Amino acid sequence: MKARLCLLAIAFGLGAIATASAQVYPSRPVTIVVPYPAGGPSDTLARILAEAMRIPLGQPVIIENVSGAGGALGVGRVARAAPDGYTLSLGHVQTHVINAATQSLPYDVVKDFEPVSLLADTPQWIAARAQFPAANLGELIAWMKANPGKATAGAVGVGGPTDIAAIYFQNYTGTKFQLVPYRGGAPLVQDLVAGQIDLTFGQAANYLEHVRAGRLKAYAVLAKARWWAAPDVPTMDEAGVPGFYASFWHGLWVPRATPKDVLVRLHAGVVEALADPMLAKRFKDIGQELWPRAQQTPEALAALQKAEIEKWSPIIKAANIKAE
Repeated sequence: MKARLCLLAIAFGLGAIATASAQVYPSRPVTIVVPYPAGGPSDTLARILAEAMRIPLGQPVIIENVSGAGGALGVGRVARAAPDGYTLSLGHVQTHVINAATQSLPYDVVKDFEPVSLLADTPQWIAARAQFPAANLGELIAWMKANPGKATAGAVGVGGPTDIAAIYFQNYTGTKFQLVPYRGGAPLVQDLVAGQIDLTFGQAANYLEHVRAGRLKAYAVLAKARWWAAPDVPTMDEAGVPGFYASFWHGLWVPRATPKDVLVRLHAGVVEALADPMLAKRFKDIGQELWPRAQQTPEALAALQKAEIEKWSPIIKAANIKAE
């Protein structure tokens, strides 16, 4: 009897400790794993967010860059982490959608994670060297059909969002052009500005400065509405290619089995950080726009991820795209 009472006391004590631990979350620094090198768009976004999250969480938020394999290494680091709310995965359409279709991953991008929140979004667009002969998207498509295989389009790696959008465009419009893979966005932009390649289907924020300066021209934004940062650039619908949309949306995830109360506390901290007007301004300065408050939810992130998987996976499979 005494032994039984002792075991019950121990169990009760452990339960009380676990409850207290969850109640005081976070009691130590939180880490956001960015699956790309420091200094890139995702890293910059994460550092702005981390600074703003520090106040509502009451703890430092640390950025850990774990790059490689198109973001798969960093995401895998979080998939293997303890489900305690202290290790978060920042990702986007490549890390949590495309990689699952182009790579053999040691984790499941849906089942091994819990969504926390949608963060921000920047569209892709079709940007070209300033001297390219086509003046608009209709002329570009006509030129490509008259000169099949002659145009060159830069893409970051093989099996990334820019690469897949370019292949999708060819299938959608019946055009053909050469894809030129780059190891990163910086050398791609450099060659595009120098006229070494003709065009790209890139993250709009990365090319905005050059478009504004006239060093590049943008034919259309791959979104349903015109982009606030370049309102003179038409949408694909307006340019004559309806329904062709692609963007770099960012979200936050934690490992599966993270306690519900920890998720609730973490989500509240993210939402409070996103409500800071200074954060919104800093995001806009780098071409990122916050999702509306109603979509800053785990459910909205899960729904978007599901929809994007259903959209891109068949395209990737049909084109037999495999990441390098």
